[in-house]
Amino acid sequence: MKNRLPYFVAFFVFLSFASCVVRERYVVRERPAEVVYVRPASPSPQHIWISGDWIWSGGGYHWREGHWERRREGRSWHEGHWQNTQYGWKWMAGHWG
Repeated sequence: MKNRLPYFVAFFVFLSFASCVVRERYVVRERPAEVVYVRPASPSPQHIWISGDWIWSGGGYHWREGHWERRREGRSWHEGHWQNTQYGWKWMAGHWG
């Protein structure tokens, strides 16, 4: 049995590089229509409204309702938005910053 170590090393190096290039693109040809809904009353002055969000699931975007969340000291909420890319429309999720 000849030394197979170089083949195993080459195989695992190949796998590690192959896994680095895989990128999922969650894009759609046209962005969904704006969702209109009634915002419930704030539970307290310490809460801010986190607008609804688009979630990728089952090959498409699905709407998730907004909600009230307690303010985070020293941070602000950046709303999610649609971004037009060379591949189509992609949802950039809201986040605390």
